Amino acid sequence: MKPKVIVAFDLGTTGNRVMAFNRDGTVAARSYYEFPQIFPQAGWVEHEPQAILKTSLQAFQDVAAIVGPENIECIGITNQRETSILWDKNSGQPVHNAIVWQDRRTGKMCRQLAVHQELIKQKTGLFLDPYFSATKISWLINQVPGVKEKIDRGEIIFGTPDTWLLWNLTGGKAHATDPSNASRTLLFDINQMHFDQELLKIFDIPAAILPEVRDSDAIFGLLDKKFVGREIPITGILGDQQAALLAQCGWDKDLAKVTYGTGIFAMANTLKELCRSERLVTTVAWKIGGEVNYALEGSIFIGGAALQWLRDGLQIIDQASDSESMANALESNEGVYFVPALQGLGAPYWDPQARGLIIGLTRKTTTANIARAALEAMAYQVREVVDEMQVTMKQKLAVARVDGGAAANNFLMQFQADIARIAIERTTMNETTALGAAGVSGFRAKFWSKEEFKKIITKDRIFQPQLDEKISADYYDKWRQAVQRSLRWA
Repeated sequence: MKPKVIVAFDLGTTGNRVMAFNRDGTVAARSYYEFPQIFPQAGWVEHEPQAILKTSLQAFQDVAAIVGPENIECIGITNQRETSILWDKNSGQPVHNAIVWQDRRTGKMCRQLAVHQELIKQKTGLFLDPYFSATKISWLINQVPGVKEKIDRGEIIFGTPDTWLLWNLTGGKAHATDPSNASRTLLFDINQMHFDQELLKIFDIPAAILPEVRDSDAIFGLLDKKFVGREIPITGILGDQQAALLAQCGWDKDLAKVTYGTGIFAMANTLKELCRSERLVTTVAWKIGGEVNYALEGSIFIGGAALQWLRDGLQIIDQASDSESMANALESNEGVYFVPALQGLGAPYWDPQARGLIIGLTRKTTTANIARAALEAMAYQVREVVDEMQVTMKQKLAVARVDGGAAANNFLMQFQADIARIAIERTTMNETTALGAAGVSGFRAKFWSKEEFKKIITKDRIFQPQLDEKISADYYDKWRQAVQRSLRWA
């Protein structure tokens, strides 16, 4: 007989992954499928909701075939958070493509609502920025023909990808989310822990389309029998960065986690304390066992996406991993800096009008300089966020635990330690978002205790600062000068 496992759906920005975890945290099975990125206009990013669903289900079928449906104890879901989908609850058909978290089409709308930004920050912990869901929802309601009329008839519902998947997995029986995702909509009061009527009025969004908010470790519903022949409880949902935080740092307050994905997301758990920052997002980490934890987060829009741009746009690298050898071929950055404001700048600037900039070019500059500058840009951006975290929390962070695709890049990790002046701890488990989703699901199913779960993550390598502190400071100072030249460009 095969052992019992927990299955996690990890709904990413460029593809969907499903993983099955054994009780000791080892991976019993995994499957991954990419889906198309859609760019209708400059600054617009969309996904086809049915492609999100199809790739998720295909990955799940692959995993279930390996572990056996009868051995799946429960299911957890984690997802790209702010991405917004409206669909017809009768037909199950989306009204439009999903508007992705990276999308900047609602910048003008945000500027028009600027009079409300202090109230919004106080209630939600977020900035009035196109990154978050509310203006995306408003755009769909007002720009897609027939949506308003269908809302009036009670036919339209909203969800981020977790809610869209949950609704489909349960055969339309569950329209729900958890606080970590709800807190990213600009509609959720994190002080009172509910959707807020005043915020809904500001964005002109009807409450009736919103999902029910349940605890992160709630019983969300049962997988419909049509998928694998049996019902399986869905017992956990977390936003992707909160899931990584749970897996990496759990309930430790002196640690931060940094996920290097398409974007870069640095987060620190502030436990029950709601810490407020003028430059970072205050968000709900989770609500587990009836207890709310909060977190500080720096959302950096362009991380690994810069390497994708070097590969697909400029075509100066064949694959992202080439950047490491190219960077190592240089003794210094030779004064070349890349500000990757390709979708505006997120934390700590929150400037949707910033644009990308490469500065310091000379006749000596080669593609290696550009590749190295792209890697260095990730580290500089993280340094800015970590500094702000430490000021806000009034404490020095002991270590930053890292995961995500670019965390495998040794040049980047060493440079990150050198620039942030903090120990960087890379863990053996890279898919921490999926592990976090499995964790929150497993707590409810009593598959793991919190203590057992914390032992799963093990260290791969620790990077300590090595670069001379004066050189590090000079690099960082020039970076900040370059950023100033990119701000408010559009």
